[in-house]
Amino acid sequence: MIEEGRQDITPYWRTLREGGKLNEKYPGGVEAQATRLKQEGCVVVPGKGKQPPRVEGFEKLLYKF
Repeated sequence: MIEEGRQDITPYWRTLREGGKLNEKYPGGVEAQATRLKQEGCVVVPGKGKQPPRVEGFEKLLYKF
């Protein structure tokens, strides 16, 4: 945790659900997550039907362990 002095913590808004979908349970909902991701250069597209928005091309942005 950050309180322990760790510097390699992934901001929550950068984590996505399966298929690059945004998470409605995060603070501020998908609107706030989309805003933060757009500020970082991500392209957020509307979801289909009742699906939440998703990050277009998220596969190219995945972190490799």
